[in-house]
Amino acid sequence: MPNHFNAECIDCGHQVPYVPASPACPKCGSEWLEARYDYAEVAKRWPLELPGRSFNLWRYFDLLPVQTPNPAFSMGEGGTPLLRAANLGLMLGNANIYIKDERQGPTHSFKDRQAAVSIAALKEAGINELVLASTGNVAIAYSAYAARAGMRLWVFLTSLVPAVKMRETALYGAQVVKVTGSYDQAKQTAAEFARQRGIYLDKGARSIPCIESMKTIAFETVEQLTALAGSPGNPGSENAPLWKAPDWYIQSISGGMGPLGVIKGFDELMQMGLIDRFPKFGLVQVDGCAPMVHAWKQNKENAQAVIAPRTLIHTLATGDPGRTYALLRKKILAHAGGHFEMVSDDEAYRAMHILAKMEGLSVEPAAAVSIAGVIKMVRAGIIKPNETVMINCTGHTMPVERNILGEGWSKDLTLPSTNEMEEGKEEGLLAALSKVGIDRFPRIAIVDDNPDVRRLIRRILQSQGNYSLFEATNGREAVELARKEQPNLMILDLMMPEMDGFAVMDALKADVTTADIPIVVVTAKELTPSEKEHLRGHVQTLMQKGDFLSDDLLDEVRALLG
Repeated sequence: MPNHFNAECIDCGHQVPYVPASPACPKCGSEWLEARYDYAEVAKRWPLELPGRSFNLWRYFDLLPVQTPNPAFSMGEGGTPLLRAANLGLMLGNANIYIKDERQGPTHSFKDRQAAVSIAALKEAGINELVLASTGNVAIAYSAYAARAGMRLWVFLTSLVPAVKMRETALYGAQVVKVTGSYDQAKQTAAEFARQRGIYLDKGARSIPCIESMKTIAFETVEQLTALAGSPGNPGSENAPLWKAPDWYIQSISGGMGPLGVIKGFDELMQMGLIDRFPKFGLVQVDGCAPMVHAWKQNKENAQAVIAPRTLIHTLATGDPGRTYALLRKKILAHAGGHFEMVSDDEAYRAMHILAKMEGLSVEPAAAVSIAGVIKMVRAGIIKPNETVMINCTGHTMPVERNILGEGWSKDLTLPSTNEMEEGKEEGLLAALSKVGIDRFPRIAIVDDNPDVRRLIRRILQSQGNYSLFEATNGREAVELARKEQPNLMILDLMMPEMDGFAVMDALKADVTTADIPIVVVTAKELTPSEKEHLRGHVQTLMQKGDFLSDDLLDEVRALLG
């Protein structure tokens, strides 16, 4: 049946029927409107009807600003997986970290939700041409959906947007206008173009379909989290809520439109009694363009615009968030609270490596910013070890740029000629392969009787460099391994059965072939003064196992390997 809703002005409270072509309040002129629905009716229907609906964005059509969704425009948007980040969680000391994998949308970013709902709403209203400004993902998503719906699209992109994104946008048939300037300047140019030609302008956070589309992330998350956890938020109560909400929702942000919509989604779930708590919001920006973070840390109600963003992650280079920050701050403070954090470009690139090598997820830098933010917030104790964390992996895999991988990421292998292969097939191939290992990577032995600890150390090292890694599960194996493999470094646990770490060090020192192997001791044991004295002169570094989260282990490894 048709969906019924009104548009309510957030400044004066006046309600009117929603009309996309008239996006301002007729009473006060404000462009900040929000959709309002019959929440009591939806709260009755959802527990009964949702189990029979497809798991995609339109599953929640009752709370979307489209009277009658047209399945012909859909491309399977929404319904993205919620993945437990087991290895990242092991590294961070938190077993409840989940990643909402928005890469798996039709154009591989969470902007597919925005484009799907916006295009459907505009098409329903008889609008067939629109203008927007973008830093990349919005342009690609809208171009694809506009093509499917037969709409004409003008896209204004800053010249700093990666060329591959510009080309994909153009491939769908959109008219690309490249603006040599900042994203804020591109937005201003797009707005003036739309005004002069009388074309509908997509206004992002001031657009009802844009905000409403992002709610579906909250709706999907609580359903998926409840299924993974096996129980709702308050299972002991007779009036238990239907779904379980996370303790934290984390997202990297540019203009902040996405979190505004997600907040509204959680707000509506609370209003309908379907969850029993509101999550804290952790919003992350790059330090070269972090107006919201600076305003938050200075406890200011409004953010001061960054005139010249300095970051290589251009998709997050919105220097002026406008009113969005004030709204986010007000909503976050009014609910469960939260935190704004910033990370450097380098921290984001490093997080890309960590996520790819630990979880098998290759993401673009803008998405990695949220991962880097979580690492930073866990280190600072803002996110607690027992809290459930949901990270919005907002963006798709991009062709990996050279500055992300650095030098030496591959090795050349020249195979023998056909004649050489015929003369001695096996010998020629083996000889060619042996040449790859001439300049061997540093060799590290990991010694611990706990397989989880060994796996964690291995993952940390693999995420940061090309090391040849060997493992031993007890002291006797460690001594044999050292004599056989001659590692450049040993990472050694002290408390092991049969032969502990102290005995291992004594055995290595007594053998001239292993006496000079540097040792990093990692232990959960509180050492006595005599034990500390025993270690003196035997090890280069002593670390507690809880310190794995810090950079200390990697710094020590790099220093010892020269």
